[in-house]
Amino acid sequence: MKKIYQIFMVLTLMTVVKIATAQSNFFTPTTYRGAFAPAPVAMWTNGWTEWDPQNKNYGTPNVDVAANITSNTTWTSGNIYHLKGVIYVKNGATLTIQPGTVIMGDKNTPNSSLIITKGAKINAAGTSSSPIVFTSNQPAGQRNLGDWGGIILLGKATNNQPGDTAYIEGLTPTPDTQFGGGANPDDNDNSGTLQYVRVEFAGYVFQPNKEINGITFGSVGRATTVDHIQVSFSNDDSYEWFGGTVNCKYLISFRGLDDDFDTDFGYSGLVQFGLAVRDPQLADNPAVSTSEGFESDNDATGTTATPQTKAMFCNMTIIGPFRGNTASTIAAGYRRGARIRRNSALKIFNSVFMDHPRGIHIDGTLCEQNATADVLKFKYNIVAGNSTSMVTEVNSGSTFNARAWFGTSHNDSLVSTTGILTTPYNYTAPDYRPASGSPAASGADFQDAAFSGLMATPVKPTAAFTANQNTGSGSRAFNFTNTTNENGNVTTYLWDFGVTTSTGDTSTQKNPSFSFPSNGTYTVRLIAYSAVGNDTTTQTVNVLATGVVDQNISSIMMYPNPAQSNLNLQLGLNQTSAVAVSIFDLTGRVVKTIPVLEMNAGNNQLNVNVNDLTNGVYLVQVATGNSSNILKLIISR
Repeated sequence: MKKIYQIFMVLTLMTVVKIATAQSNFFTPTTYRGAFAPAPVAMWTNGWTEWDPQNKNYGTPNVDVAANITSNTTWTSGNIYHLKGVIYVKNGATLTIQPGTVIMGDKNTPNSSLIITKGAKINAAGTSSSPIVFTSNQPAGQRNLGDWGGIILLGKATNNQPGDTAYIEGLTPTPDTQFGGGANPDDNDNSGTLQYVRVEFAGYVFQPNKEINGITFGSVGRATTVDHIQVSFSNDDSYEWFGGTVNCKYLISFRGLDDDFDTDFGYSGLVQFGLAVRDPQLADNPAVSTSEGFESDNDATGTTATPQTKAMFCNMTIIGPFRGNTASTIAAGYRRGARIRRNSALKIFNSVFMDHPRGIHIDGTLCEQNATADVLKFKYNIVAGNSTSMVTEVNSGSTFNARAWFGTSHNDSLVSTTGILTTPYNYTAPDYRPASGSPAASGADFQDAAFSGLMATPVKPTAAFTANQNTGSGSRAFNFTNTTNENGNVTTYLWDFGVTTSTGDTSTQKNPSFSFPSNGTYTVRLIAYSAVGNDTTTQTVNVLATGVVDQNISSIMMYPNPAQSNLNLQLGLNQTSAVAVSIFDLTGRVVKTIPVLEMNAGNNQLNVNVNDLTNGVYLVQVATGNSSNILKLIISR
């Protein structure tokens, strides 16, 4: 028993060390502000997002899900699942969802939702080419906000409610809706994985002012993996965290109703790279709630309960309802880019807030004190395109100089949003990268003490490639195989094939093909761009058109083939000529040359020692004058 206990302790320690390392390497330093690097680095939204889910044809559900999941279960990509009611994953079960799977919430069954209870897990690991989609069961063109409930993850990490437990809002309090670790909270708790997941038309109204969010996190621990998530047309908040420590990257809130990112009950996780895009006509009822980019509370009544809400958000792009025109008519419920209230100590860095009626609201005495003490942080951000004189806001009667605090925190305020982002106001074909000359292309800073121990050491990509010639008759085509080490970065590529007289000699494909116009030697360049740095490599590529008939060569024979140590060439020439023989490997690199020989008309024989060549396939060029013959040679010993 003692030995088993020791093994258990070692494994537990290894897990804790792994989680601590992931936490310490969380933030990726950037030079730019906002969620996206400037061009030519590709947006991380490419490939897996859907900007027009209303008109997307997902098919018809064929598998009903109407009962709780109490044992390990897999949903496969060949089916479309139909959530009918509140479905709990419980009793420690794991629900695995294959990449590309579609799950539809039933509009006619109240509050159709998926709840991962404490101790259970979801393993929804989509891919950039096969995301997992949760959406409405209504036909294309007939979907609406709140058609179904949403996704709720409940864990055992800390929160600041009495006894470190609470019940998720919008559902009847039961053991299945409870979150928090109680007397033994576990901030390293693991509720599973959400990667490359879309959630659309969620937010069922359970009770007035008690809607389900797109995704709700209740005391979810930091061992949970959450990245590349798009929540679209949510009828409440797109994301809300009630306590917990879960870290998230690459989050999208698209055209939701209430808040984009809402933090409560002592949430202390880390979030980097997020996008929020608002619709001018979609906002909450101001008699119930105002719509904000960020809303943050320590708890519902603003107590000093601990742990304090102190989550850190970095590199966020928050686009409000004005969409470049502060005179436009927008829904009455819109208010601010960020409202930090009720004793929150939220921290936001290196982000872009644009097109909101008001910028940032430091709401209440305790939050003003937190800002003065540099516990609440809003630094190195851009706030642009607000109503006149509404960059910062405080409560009536406050003496807190929010404008001065904003300036000394290294933030920039801009009257206009022109020139900040490339194409931010096109819903279906957007480009949220910094425009040429944009203030968002620079100005990021990670020197604040809050980042201590949380920064990754970025490793830029290492560009490399091979060039493989097509050996078909008369071909000057090459297939270029990109072998770049991306080092975990989102990487964009630019090739230059060195044909200076051609305008079509570049490519942005990862593994392109290119046909050279003539034989010769070309310098091919590959540039690998990423948000953390670029790398360039060049290679000399020898281009030899294969199978070209030389009128002076009446016959040619090469043997033995495969060869081991010696190779015989028999040439029949129509006239006396200078003959050059070169051997290339399949990347076009010259590996052996034979001195130029003067050969007589008629039959000639040449013996070539190939003992120094390794096993493989080679091309032998026999050239006279301006033309050549290419023969395929195999070395095999």
